[in-house]
Amino acid sequence: MPRSVNVVASKQKRKKILKKVKGQFGRRKNVWTVAKNAYEKGQVYAYRDRKTKKRNFRGLWIQRINAAARQYDMSYSVFMGKLHEKNILLNRKTIADLAMNHPDAFKALVDVIK
Repeated sequence: MPRSVNVVASKQKRKKILKKVKGQFGRRKNVWTVAKNAYEKGQVYAYRDRKTKKRNFRGLWIQRINAAARQYDMSYSVFMGKLHEKNILLNRKTIADLAMNHPDAFKALVDVIK
């Protein structure tokens, strides 16, 4: 009896991966083994960088809040400390948005905590 291999499923699996790496440079787009490795490495980077993205954005929000708070002679740490003292529960993303896009609202926030 001849050996039976599920060629249909194997080909579908390869086509799925090759479709996902379409647009990459060189042999990564059309050679199966290279494409498979490139795809797996890309998935690793994607997983890692979803965490890094959160870290980077938090740093950006802190920088924006610090820059806005210093306009009112206050450092970031003092500003956040006074917010927590007054029990104002706003996250850094919201405060940074106020600082960038709604300076009047941010000034009102500073006036409340002073």
